[in-house]
Amino acid sequence: MRTVQSTALLAAMGTAALSGQAVAPNATPRAGGSITAAALTGPAPRLPDGKPDFSGVWLSSAPIGDLAVGLPKGEKIPLLPSAEKTMQARQSKDDPEANCLPTGVPRVAPYPWTIATAPGRLFFLFEGNIHSYRQIFMDGRAHPADLNPTWYGHSVGRWEGDTLVIDTVGYNDKFWFDFRGHPHTDQLHTTERYTRKTLGTLVNEVTIDDPGAYSRPFTLTFTARLMPNGEIMEYICQENNQDVRHIKGPAIVP
Repeated sequence: MRTVQSTALLAAMGTAALSGQAVAPNATPRAGGSITAAALTGPAPRLPDGKPDFSGVWLSSAPIGDLAVGLPKGEKIPLLPSAEKTMQARQSKDDPEANCLPTGVPRVAPYPWTIATAPGRLFFLFEGNIHSYRQIFMDGRAHPADLNPTWYGHSVGRWEGDTLVIDTVGYNDKFWFDFRGHPHTDQLHTTERYTRKTLGTLVNEVTIDDPGAYSRPFTLTFTARLMPNGEIMEYICQENNQDVRHIKGPAIVP
């Protein structure tokens, strides 16, 4: 079992930049991988069918401390006044991710993750928090008409050339987009576009469309780095989460 400080403390402290991404400073590199290594520059590998191979252990690719780090320079998050009010009222101790609940999309915990495939499906497997996973249907199905809202929503995927496009709806309104507390509603619709630019670089462009909390759709870009020969370790949030009771004050990035 991984023995590090709690998810809550990592969320509060995780603001070190890795190509614009927040990474916890006490997330320890392991044998075979490094959280600060430069991207490997060889060509992206391919599967027998010619599609890009997204396998490997990756670190970061989504907001942790502040959703805005993924915006183009000069842009701002288009919060509606009601969503701004919700965000300003949030307390850091109430962050669901800091309390061992799922991160939702596009946020991830500051720990490694991997992608696995099965016939007609693709899975994101997360080391951090609750050892959770996302299931992406790749068999051409549509979203069901009547969805039960969930933390990760209902995802269908398709290929556009070498880019994996994931369309997700059916979210609940419980998770926070980041430690600052950017909110969303159950109207949230995300479109993620994953492209493995090189052997060691996986870029995710995600469009957030939520008319209940934002005045217009907006697109964020995050970059994940390959951990060469890295491994997903066992990490049980409940056993390590000792700091959330000590977190005080509004949900801001220190």
